[in-house]
Amino acid sequence: MDRRSFILTSLSAAALSVSALAGCNNATDANDNTPVSDAPANEAGTGAVDTGTLIVGFDASYPPYGYRDDDGEYTGFDLELAQEVASRNDWEVQLEPIDWDAKDTLLDSGAINCIWNGCTMEGREDDYTFSDPYMLNAQVIVTRAGSGIEDFDGLAGKAVITQVDSAAWNVLAGEDAAQADLAATFASLETIGDYNTAFMQLESGAVDAVACDLSIAAYQLAAKPDAYVQLDEPLSEEHYAVGFKLGDDATAETVTETLRAMDEEGFVEELCEKYADQGIDYLNWCLE
Repeated sequence: MDRRSFILTSLSAAALSVSALAGCNNATDANDNTPVSDAPANEAGTGAVDTGTLIVGFDASYPPYGYRDDDGEYTGFDLELAQEVASRNDWEVQLEPIDWDAKDTLLDSGAINCIWNGCTMEGREDDYTFSDPYMLNAQVIVTRAGSGIEDFDGLAGKAVITQVDSAAWNVLAGEDAAQADLAATFASLETIGDYNTAFMQLESGAVDAVACDLSIAAYQLAAKPDAYVQLDEPLSEEHYAVGFKLGDDATAETVTETLRAMDEEGFVEELCEKYADQGIDYLNWCLE
């Protein structure tokens, strides 16, 4: 099978327990919970190549890419990739859970120097310097089981919710919305701080559907296979990449080459297997 083939069904996995993870209003140090400073960045450069520290901004309510585990530690597929990249380049690493809506301000200030958390690059190419894409993804619609919604036509007059400033929001209502006509049929398109809360609202009946990343859908469906249904047709197909401040080409290139070496040595495939029950599939790794 071609590893570049986008296998939507391969992301559905065995059931697992989903931790109820609250979104963070303030960025904090992952080790000591000290608030991250928003002080202006050093003009000499804030990238990991310049400072020797990779400061990873991530949404702590975004399993399986970044979240807090049952022991209270930050973990996830992307965070483990970031830690390995830092180790191989003799960089220190800081994991900074952030309010996702504040990522641009934190990146511009130097409080973080990369966004590494299932970050879609399409539509954002002018806003960040990106690594080469490393993972295939899609935006999908998830409904409540038994809702009777079977396709996009069934969403007419329904309340749909997604995460603020997410790829799904950009596809449905962004400046260059690809599915604007579809969104116009909704009764409402709401945003919320994190997807865990969005799915709680879906389960309770407060909304009729959630628009989200395929991997998020797979994670939630694996946890509660009888509660949710994913529509077959995706809203869009896209790629994940690591986002850096515009102009930080040196760090972006170093991260890309390190990820490529990690894949060649088998590290990536092993990590995908570790997170397979959370919706990660090595078939969707696209960096060669």
